[in-house]
Amino acid sequence: MQETELIDPTRCPLCGQSNQCAGQLERVTGIKQPPCWCNQAQFSADLLASIPVHARRKACICAACVQAGNYS
Repeated sequence: MQETELIDPTRCPLCGQSNQCAGQLERVTGIKQPPCWCNQAQFSADLLASIPVHARRKACICAACVQAGNYS
């Protein structure tokens, strides 16, 4: 993916699947959401480092990638 491509904040930057981000859902719909699952998740430094530089802080990692340690 090129840096000039737009990042979809509703998609995991590692696998491309829906990240189920409550924060994004609230932003898009304007409907208050409960705290996002990621507020309780542990993100390893290796997992965070695996996010492409151009996607960092633009889209949440999905729960499946966090659980699987999907950073290969």
